[in-house]
Amino acid sequence: MYFSNKKFTELNTGRKSLLYAALLFVLVGVAMSIWITLAITPKDKLAIDEAAFDVVRAIHVPVVAAIFKGISKLGSVPVLATASVLIAIYFLFLSSFSRWLALYFAIAMGGVSGITKLAKSLTSRDRPEFLGGYDGATSSYPSGHASGAVVFYGFLIYILGAQAIGRKWKWMINTLLVLIVLGISFSRVYLGVHYFTDIVSGIFLGCLWLLLCIIGVEVTLRRKAKKEKEEAA
Repeated sequence: MYFSNKKFTELNTGRKSLLYAALLFVLVGVAMSIWITLAITPKDKLAIDEAAFDVVRAIHVPVVAAIFKGISKLGSVPVLATASVLIAIYFLFLSSFSRWLALYFAIAMGGVSGITKLAKSLTSRDRPEFLGGYDGATSSYPSGHASGAVVFYGFLIYILGAQAIGRKWKWMINTLLVLIVLGISFSRVYLGVHYFTDIVSGIFLGCLWLLLCIIGVEVTLRRKAKKEKEEAA
């Protein structure tokens, strides 16, 4: 994939910068999420959450809410679970990708679901009272839609980026996938299903898990390539 055939010292400046930026982003996000986790209680309403809802109330329009409800479904468990199964089957039986990619994709999606549920059980934060018609059934913190969308669509971006297609097409598709993640995340606040801090922590939780899974792919494929090289010698 991206880094499996090279040592870190052999990477060009662009890829090194990408790794450093990703690591810094995740570390800052994890630190922020830990702070939020320690700051909230089941009944807590942080000032930043109230400010976000004030903005949503000011711009809320029923027609737009209906659109965001549709966008929100792109991060729902039924949609992501069905799409994940289909993609895993494609990786296993219909593509030239390594079978390891299918395994790590399954680990990524199954893992983020389990981690999010664990985080929810540790906080048990009440759902917002704003726009109760869209209430969710589980703890508000963190957002499972946000964490799941980051891992699912982020993994697709990772795979697409390693493919030999035109740079223009990569940017167009990757931009669309990023916008989907942002749309899903914003929709949860717009619909009043989550607090802003639920979304922030969900995104960073997804980013951390996605990064760990990508590292797993790269390390595994690197070892596989090294072993094949030694056997061929």
